[in-house]
Amino acid sequence: MTVPTALALIGDIGATNARFALLAPSGEQSVVRTYSVDDFASLADAIEAYLTDEGSAIKPARAALAVASPISGDRVTLTNHAWTFSIEALKRRLSFSELDVINDFAATALALPRLAPHDVVQIGSGAPTRDAPCGIIGPGTGLGVSALVPSPKGPIAVAGEGGHITMAAATAAEAAVLEIMRRRYNHASAERVLSGPGLVNLYTALCELAGVPAAPFTPAQITSERIWREDRRAEEATQMFCAMLGTVAGNLALTLGAQAGLYLAGGIVPRILPFFKQSEFRARFEAKGRFRDYLSAIPTYVIVRALPGLLGVSSLLNPSG
Repeated sequence: MTVPTALALIGDIGATNARFALLAPSGEQSVVRTYSVDDFASLADAIEAYLTDEGSAIKPARAALAVASPISGDRVTLTNHAWTFSIEALKRRLSFSELDVINDFAATALALPRLAPHDVVQIGSGAPTRDAPCGIIGPGTGLGVSALVPSPKGPIAVAGEGGHITMAAATAAEAAVLEIMRRRYNHASAERVLSGPGLVNLYTALCELAGVPAAPFTPAQITSERIWREDRRAEEATQMFCAMLGTVAGNLALTLGAQAGLYLAGGIVPRILPFFKQSEFRARFEAKGRFRDYLSAIPTYVIVRALPGLLGVSSLLNPSG
């Protein structure tokens, strides 16, 4: 790495973890440090703890942060956590000469041109069309959605809040589950079923429909084959999760005309990749009636590279890296 004053700070801040690294002008990135957001009162406190851990001489002048929140002005509040901050106040407190803050899935979109072939695993058939949009969707603590759209000046990341669209049912079983979600939350969004908490929602709803008590499983337990041997509704929830994700991903691909590909990010799908490959995801992705052939030509990829958002946000500071 270069001298400390030449380094820039990059960060990916979600509802569960905040991850930081330092970026040299050459594009070289330091080892990522991860902090639980619940351990700090504010984002500024977490950044200061990170810089302290890196060493007292580290004083980056520039920073770029990807945040799990819509960015529509100076005030930013995480969608699924209580952290809130002013971009300008954060810039002053940490003495940054430059501070870029973007949506975390817009950062993931910016990472797509930088991904290597081994950073993704294709699910199903299809081949990308050049100079066409890409779609990105990712279940994690929430459900992130974005797009990368070509333009004469280079690809543009489109930040949106597509995780909060109204979830539609494709089967009678899904309709029954979503009716429970509507009673519980009033609005049954895609995020209510396609996220870590969404896996728990699916599992508890299936237990309710079966008239059996729900175990206090975590999302990781619900997707565990060991748990499936004890509780078949955990496996049913995982199957329904994959199928419903296919429905929403197909909707996104149609809406965007994402003929360059539909990418799946987030922490859940890579963890269950062997099961996911055999799930109903791809069949449901293509199941759009007269537009089945259109969708069958669109490739779907799981991003298996860790923390693609950091790769994307680094492009704001080092566009050619």
